[in-house]
Amino acid sequence: MAHNRKLGRTSSQRKAILRNLATEVIMYGQIKTTETRAKEVRSVVEELITLGKRGDLHARRQAAAVCQMVIDPETGKNTVQKLFDDVAPKYTERNGGYTRIVKIGNRRGDNAPMVILSLV
Repeated sequence: MAHNRKLGRTSSQRKAILRNLATEVIMYGQIKTTETRAKEVRSVVEELITLGKRGDLHARRQAAAVCQMVIDPETGKNTVQKLFDDVAPKYTERNGGYTRIVKIGNRRGDNAPMVILSLV
């Protein structure tokens, strides 16, 4: 997982935020969050997609250790299955750079810079 920014949280809280955001990106393809969180989650998502491209059992278990087990109501697949069956095969010809960050302005309440983190 990412080791750069502390995000104003303890290590367990930071790990939980990164796991939840990475799971949301894999399940829904994009999220709207603050810029610093998006920059941190980007590295976690790219590591997960690289594991998905490997496709072996050990990679599945490593991805399952990071992702939350959320079931997609449309397909009935959990997060790891969706990562390995749907998301990772789209990037077989691509060597990194699986995500895109688009700035959308500042949040109203605290003026934090907001972005959309999406899969390319």
